[in-house]
Amino acid sequence: MNRILVFTLAIVVFSSSCTAPAAEGVEVRDAWTRPAAQGGNGAVYFVIHSAAAEELIRVSSDVAEAVEMHESTTNGDVMEMRQLQSVTLRAGKEVLFEPGGPHIMLVNLEQDLKAGDEIEVTLHFKNYQDLPLHVPVQDSPPSEHDH
Repeated sequence: MNRILVFTLAIVVFSSSCTAPAAEGVEVRDAWTRPAAQGGNGAVYFVIHSAAAEELIRVSSDVAEAVEMHESTTNGDVMEMRQLQSVTLRAGKEVLFEPGGPHIMLVNLEQDLKAGDEIEVTLHFKNYQDLPLHVPVQDSPPSEHDH
C-alpha cells in the first residue's frame, strides 16, 4: 500500500513541476515566414503570450544581415512601417505579430527561404531567458489544424 501512495505522490509532484514553467514564462505559437529570395527581405509572424509583464527587446537570426521589429500601420490610403525598439507584453495577454501589424523583419537575407525549410530566430527579453524559435517557411499562415 505504501508503494502505491509513494508512486502516486511522485507522479503528482513530477507532473506539476513539468507544467509550472509554461504557466510562468513566455510562450510562442503559430510562427511562420513566407518564401523569399537571398538578398531580399522577409518577415516572421507569430503569436506571443507572457504570463507576467515582460518586454521583447531584440530579435536575432543568422539568416539575415539585420533582424528588426517593425509595425505596419495604415494612414489614410498609405501603408507605413516603423521600427520598434521594443514590444511590451502585458501579463496574460497575447500579442499577434502578423501581416499589417507588428512583425519581425529579416533584412538582406543571407539565403533563400524556400517553402518546407525551417529557420531559427531568437527572441531576447528584458527579464526572461532568450527563446529560440524554429520558424517554418510556408506560403500561408498555419491553420487551426496545424497545432
